[in-house]
Amino acid sequence: MNKLFPSAAEALKGVVADGQLMAVGGFGLCGIPEALIDALRDSGVKNLTVISNNAGVDGFGLGKLLETRQIKKMISSYVGENKEFERQYLAGELELEFTPQGTLAEKLRAGGAGIPAFFTKTGVGTIVAEGKELREFDGETYVMERSLVPEVSLVKADVADTSGNLRFNLTARNFNPAAATAGKICIVEVEKIVEVGELAPDDIHLPGIYVHRIVVNANPEKRIEKRTITETKTEKAGA
Repeated sequence: MNKLFPSAAEALKGVVADGQLMAVGGFGLCGIPEALIDALRDSGVKNLTVISNNAGVDGFGLGKLLETRQIKKMISSYVGENKEFERQYLAGELELEFTPQGTLAEKLRAGGAGIPAFFTKTGVGTIVAEGKELREFDGETYVMERSLVPEVSLVKADVADTSGNLRFNLTARNFNPAAATAGKICIVEVEKIVEVGELAPDDIHLPGIYVHRIVVNANPEKRIEKRTITETKTEKAGA
């Protein structure tokens, strides 16, 4: 089975559709599938419910899909870097399901493992637990959380072999493996393709059984959310 596609647009063709539940890997702007997000925007699909730890920033990442109004609901744990997100949410134009970060990760992991729900202490006594089942274990109260099984997952990795075995780059791994395993169809953007056997078994972070389509983006932009610099003595003196 050939998993390689010539472009991000081709990799999405016949898979994405209006109204889907979709997971997008990454943490802020670290490890996001940039080319796949651009192709998703260009596809014109709408009314998406998107699971992602963050919602990108204005003009980049998932922020592009917010600008084109293709997302109707976000399931996220942090959205504080996006002014357009804030505007849409406060105007009642965008739905939001706030989820504690660890709970969000477990929702995806459990979904990929075939576990329909789990109990956690996180959120008990807060609005997070409203309308959810509570149960006591060993004298402690827990809230039941349903797992997430998106129809499509868009994931970023560093290297893939032609069978779809993946290696991620340091902290860019973040939510990507969990998103990949949870999705019914997983599409991966990578910077490099190698032949089967070139990745050492211990270097494979996610087996190819979870990966359905692969596209190469050899030169991603890799923005950072906030640039922090230190002034030199010369700069201070000339100020």
